Amino acid sequence: MHERAVDRPAITERRRGMRFPVTVPVDVAWREPSGNNVKETGQAREVNAQGGLLDMKTCPSLGTEVELTNRLSGESFRARVVRVRRSKEGNVLAVAVEFLVPSETFWGVNFQLKKTSAELVRLEQAIKTGTVDSRILTEFRDAVDYVRKTAWVVQEWQERQVQEHDPQTLLPLLTTERIRRATQLNKTITTGLEACEVTRDTAGIEDLFRAVQSLHQCVADLFKEPQS
Repeated sequence: MHERAVDRPAITERRRGMRFPVTVPVDVAWREPSGNNVKETGQAREVNAQGGLLDMKTCPSLGTEVELTNRLSGESFRARVVRVRRSKEGNVLAVAVEFLVPSETFWGVNFQLKKTSAELVRLEQAIKTGTVDSRILTEFRDAVDYVRKTAWVVQEWQERQVQEHDPQTLLPLLTTERIRRATQLNKTITTGLEACEVTRDTAGIEDLFRAVQSLHQCVADLFKEPQS
């Protein structure tokens, strides 16, 4: 007889809403039927406001209530084990838990950013079906893309802190993205000037002029040949 690959759940997992991939270290505590208190370290990898999927080496039985503690924020929340995935050898592959009360905040800022980014993408698709000017749609798409990239940096920063890796190496990525975005905006404003959509009377144009002058001088200094 072949060993089963997945435990047959005694409680049906009721997934409400899309799960988002995150990396959140958690402590999982529960009481065994024998009365012994158990605490296990795990890591969430797919989550939503109703619960999530955890990586754990050992786990409680189906239906057991557990206390989850987010090791990044220190927040604790009650949940119930609704499914256990096992390998053919019987090793625990993943544990699905469902919050007793839904929470939009327990998994932290990474989950909230990813959820918001997904909602913005869905909003973009909805806007496409309307009669919005293509220039506005492009501006919206670029803004969403910038938010998603920044959200990725936030997630990486937290994950590297947890793994005791240096998060400072992410700062050059932010600088590179900022330069890309500035270059893109520069080209867009230039197009507006050429099309006479931007004039001397456009609000903020004088401030932009002074900022561009200052930026030009600083960038020009980078390309000066070193004096011998």
